[in-house]
Amino acid sequence: MRDLAALPKGHLHLHLEAGMDPALLAELCGKYDMAVPEIRGYGSFAAFSETYAAATQALRDRDDWERFADELCAEHAREGAVYMEPSFWAGNFADRFDSDESCWEYVMGVFRPAAAKHGITLRWMFALDRCQDDLATSIRLAKLAVALKDEGVVSFGLANDEVGHPPQDFVDAFRIAKEGGLLCTPHAGELEGPHFVKDSIDLLAADRIQHGVRSFEMPGLVEELAERGTTLDVCPTSNIMLSIFPSLEEHPLGRLLDAGVRCSVNADDPLLFGPGLLEEYQLCRESFGFDDERMAFIARCSITGGGAPDDVKASALAAIDAWLATPA
Repeated sequence: MRDLAALPKGHLHLHLEAGMDPALLAELCGKYDMAVPEIRGYGSFAAFSETYAAATQALRDRDDWERFADELCAEHAREGAVYMEPSFWAGNFADRFDSDESCWEYVMGVFRPAAAKHGITLRWMFALDRCQDDLATSIRLAKLAVALKDEGVVSFGLANDEVGHPPQDFVDAFRIAKEGGLLCTPHAGELEGPHFVKDSIDLLAADRIQHGVRSFEMPGLVEELAERGTTLDVCPTSNIMLSIFPSLEEHPLGRLLDAGVRCSVNADDPLLFGPGLLEEYQLCRESFGFDDERMAFIARCSITGGGAPDDVKASALAAIDAWLATPA
């Protein structure tokens, strides 16, 4: 079988801060006399969220951010990633920046040279927090996301716990993002059922769905996703760790692909769940039995579904074809 590290791929479902290596987190916690948060072993989304929030507190000065950016981009280069589209919510850093605008400017300024150094094309998903951003805030942030389009924002997301926070609460914000030329990429169909996936398509005009793995629970929805060409940004390990499915044997990724749904494979939160992007690809090969043709299809979806520039997409797709043409 071909080397999966040599397969060009994109990473479309990555929450930025949770891409940190556990060793770096431990070092930063020591620097600031913080208790090292529990990395793994929680059994609920609430416990995961608390750990994630604690991890964000360890990124404070410029050196912290530059170390993190360099390590994250270097790791993705080793994993064969040619494109990254991490999700970021500036609200986690409201105590360290005087505005969302200044936070975004700072983080983009740190990551731009790191991505260039390691040969990674990096664009951004501007995320809303569905649990904390009210109507007025979500509209303000959508306008900011559009304003940052020339700086590298290409998509508009909706993260955090789905339960009690339906897509219809964010229709106006997503309309602004869509009209402003951004891809619409909300989380749906993970902690809540398939009706959130359907509503994300119908109400938010979703181009991609982060997760979407419960779509089989609504008759006809998987067929609609396939017909529309909607990409699902699937995170197998995350789904098991958060008890969306009891085991990998019951995970629907294979069935989604069999049904013609375009799916990328992603790590979601490597700091918290363990595997990075390459390990998720290896898991798909080893646990799901995917052959190289299917792995190449997943990689293509990770390129065509994202907001990379057209020339980057063309180059990556050609390289995927070349990988598959190489004798195993």
